[in-house]
Amino acid sequence: MRRVSDSFSDPAYRAGSFVLLLALGVIVTALGFEYIGGHVPCPLCLQQRFAYYIGVPATFVALVLLASGQVAVARLLFLAVALVFLANAGLGVYHAGAEWKFWAGPSTCDVPAGGVTTSANDLLKGLGNTRVARCDSPGWWFLGLSFAGWNALMSFILFAGAVQAAFAATRGR
Repeated sequence: MRRVSDSFSDPAYRAGSFVLLLALGVIVTALGFEYIGGHVPCPLCLQQRFAYYIGVPATFVALVLLASGQVAVARLLFLAVALVFLANAGLGVYHAGAEWKFWAGPSTCDVPAGGVTTSANDLLKGLGNTRVARCDSPGWWFLGLSFAGWNALMSFILFAGAVQAAFAATRGR
């Protein structure tokens, strides 16, 4: 077993820690915008969160494996995380393209956010409170990018960081 201080000086561990902290920051920010800021996510937004729900714990496990000296398994896990975030970057580009009207988004994105009603009475009560979350209409922009655009960018950075962690683990051993 390695000492903790040895792990922090390892380039693979530092790159993996960067991926873990950035991914955790991105998903916490997305959840904050939803639950504190009131932004209703569309179905594509929710799908893009799966990469973070998989990537954060997988990266943590890879870091634990790396610190315990199981480098080969950690390397494979970092590569798997990289592929998850690369796929998510592609999904983010697809979503951003639908927002920019470069192509059509999926038909599932025209549904009201907030769930399914079970009776006509519930439907009538909910009409005034229902907000429609559309995939082709961004609800927020910052520096020219929507949530989907920022997700694509962050996912690509996370992909690159996970690849760096995997290759650094290869070089260091």
